[in-house]
Parts: sequence; C-alpha cells; structure tokens
Amino acid sequence: MATLFDPIRVGDIDLANRIVMAPLTRNRSPGAVPNTLNVTYYEQRATAGLLITEATAITHQGQGYADVPGLYSQEALAGWKKVTDAVHAAGGKIVVQMWHVGRISHVDLQPNGGKPVAPSAIAAKAKTYLVNPDGSGHFAETSEPRALELDELPGIVEDYRRAARAAIDAGFDGVEIHAANGYLLDQFLRSSANTRTDSYGGSIENRARLLLEVVDAVTKEIGGGRTGIRLSPVTPANDVFDSEPQPLFDYVAKAIGPYKLAYIHVIEGATGGPRDHKQGDESFDYDALRLAYTSNGGTGAWMVNNAYDRDMGEKAVESGEADLVAYGKPFIANPDLVRRFRENAPLNPQDQATFYGGGAKGYTDYPTLDQAS
Repeated sequence: MATLFDPIRVGDIDLANRIVMAPLTRNRSPGAVPNTLNVTYYEQRATAGLLITEATAITHQGQGYADVPGLYSQEALAGWKKVTDAVHAAGGKIVVQMWHVGRISHVDLQPNGGKPVAPSAIAAKAKTYLVNPDGSGHFAETSEPRALELDELPGIVEDYRRAARAAIDAGFDGVEIHAANGYLLDQFLRSSANTRTDSYGGSIENRARLLLEVVDAVTKEIGGGRTGIRLSPVTPANDVFDSEPQPLFDYVAKAIGPYKLAYIHVIEGATGGPRDHKQGDESFDYDALRLAYTSNGGTGAWMVNNAYDRDMGEKAVESGEADLVAYGKPFIANPDLVRRFRENAPLNPQDQATFYGGGAKGYTDYPTLDQAS
C-alpha cells in the first residue's frame, strides 16, 4: 500500500515522494524575470516530490498579472536556469506551468497596450493584479478582449511548443500545460467563453481542438513523459462556466490518453473553494473522468488538488484514488511541509497580506521546524 512519502516514477521523472507543491502566483518577478529571491523560494521547498512553478507566461501576449515570470526572454530563461540549478542541487525536481491567460489580462500588461485575446470577444467578470508607479499593487477589472482570428491559432500552438523547448533548455524536468482556471485553453473549452462558429467553436470536439493541438505539439517537442496537464472541470474561476462539464472533460481526458503524459493534474470542485461545487444539474464524477483517461491508454500519474490536508492526501494515495497530491497554500508558509507531514508537526500560520507582491516578507522568511525550535 503506497503512502504520501513513497517514491514514484512519473513519466520520465523520478520523484522522492508523492507530495507536490502546486503552482502559486506570488507576483515577485518584476519585468517577468525570475530573480535571486525566487531562487531562494523554490530551493527552500525542494523536498517536495515535485515543484510546479507559479504560472509562467509563454509570451508577452500571454501575460495577465504584474510581476509574474515569463518564458519568452533570454533574461527570464537565464533566471529560471538559476532556479532549476538550485532545486536540483537540493535534490528536488521541478516543472514549469506554461500559461497563456487569454482574456484575463489588462491593456497595461499587453504588447503596445493592445486588447487581450480570447476565443470570443466576451469580457470576463474578473480582476487582475497591477503595480502602481510607487511600487504598490492593486486589483483592477480585466480589459475587454478581442477574438483571435482563425489564422492566429497556429501561432498560439507554436508559442506553446517554443516555450516547452525553452523550458527544457533552462533545466526544467518537464512542463505542465495550464488548461484550467478560466485561462486561454480553458476559455476555448467552455461554452460561456467560446461562442465561435468556426472549427474551434460549437461542438465539444471543436472547443477541445486548440488544447489537443497544444498537447500534440508539446509532446512531439519534449516527449509525453515530460509533459503534464492541469484541468479544472467545474471551477468558476475567472468567470467560466459550462452546463455540461462531464461529457466535455471526459472527451478531453479520453483524447489525451494516447499521448502518454507524465501526469494529469485535476482540481476538484471550485479552485480554492468548495470541493463539491458543480456546474450544471449533476455532480461531477471524477472517477468517470479517470476511467475515460485510462480507457484510451492513459498511463500518467493522477494528481489531485483542492483543500487537501495531510490525512486526506494520505487516504487518497493509500486507497489508490490518487498517485500524487498537490498542496498550495500550506507550502507558502511551510517550506519544509514534507517533513512536517511526515512528523505530523504543526504548520506555520499563513500571512495572507503578503501572498501577492512584495519582497522576502511572507515569501522566504517562514521558519522551518529547525529554525522554530
């Protein structure tokens, strides 16, 4: 019977344990370039079986929040190389979450002040994070997007491919395709955000087309064994909705089965909210989702996420319901979370005022058990 602390091979990546640090946006990379503070942050948490970086924009167009890192400049890639070197020196494994925010952006963050892009010109009832001239931050309404032209979509796919190659060259062990939480790929999936009438809209097959093209391009470039994907079937995050999420995501899960991905990262319920949240009339069946995946050759590790504590995670792994458990906020305040779970030690309290933006305070200054004793 497996435990949270047992090693596991995930695609082409060997992990020391099954505790994963979930991606956590912290807004501490000015100019979209990782810095020495970011190096320290990830190095401190390298005892996780796998670190998934904060969401990282594949292009300038893909940026949606101030001071989040990118994968599209030589300076950013050099910064990330320092992060991956430090994590590997500490014995850890790290993948980068590749991000295009789509409509969840603001003209102040876009190239030449242009409109954000989306499957359809439908504004999201959502906010983004901007930095004021004095360095302080504030949340602002997202800007009205424009619909991507059909001839622009191959370029989006190419951006993902190029970013995946750049990530491997920067020393990452793999990548996670961010197809969750109401960002671009999820926007194409959802009927509330995608009202296109061409080959990328309407039917489930059409709405899933861009995501599957991205999966195909990335796996051909770096291999399925170094590629993961994140899905959030029923989250309302960033104003996305679909009245029939089960057939939609069962289709996606079945379609990605043959790619032999390293893992499937599933957010259960509403991101950061109720685990029993549903869209449409029926509760979502996550067992059916997994069966759809494995029935078509899917072999990737099954990673679960959303409000798991130590005991819930242990039960999920012991029962076989999950191979990996991702923890978000607990890792913010507990760089040695794996040890604390192993010893069933108390956790540090979180300082929510320092979650987004700032410096070392609330980022790299949380004490380990040894430092607290």
